[in-house]
Amino acid sequence: MESAHLLRTTADRLEALAGRTTGGDWRTRGLLASRPEVVAHLPDGRTQHVAEARAGTGAWIAALSPALAGPLAAWLRAAADADPVDPAAIAVAEALLDRLPAGRAHAERPGPPVNPGLSAAADHCTRRDRSV
Repeated sequence: MESAHLLRTTADRLEALAGRTTGGDWRTRGLLASRPEVVAHLPDGRTQHVAEARAGTGAWIAALSPALAGPLAAWLRAAADADPVDPAAIAVAEALLDRLPAGRAHAERPGPPVNPGLSAAADHCTRRDRSV
């Protein structure tokens, strides 16, 4: 499969899967029994426990397993070395930093982007027809 076709196919499938998955902004919120409680904060203000929506979340969790960490980290590092930096990579990094726990190996989230327009540009470049 040609590289560009591979990337587009993967992006299309990821967006399609996201469309079938419990939406919202997923965050951990304490423990539910002895397991971390994951809650989806929906755009209309409601919340839904992700565990209650397993039919819609199982494929998402499996697709975005820790196996993606290595390739995703490599892509972000390669994007950081590019000139100019790909706005889509900045958008992904910002979204991840909002969700990743800080730790000894993690730097604190930096201040606002050097060029605040890049976030808007990254958002614009990742929008397209989502009717996959």
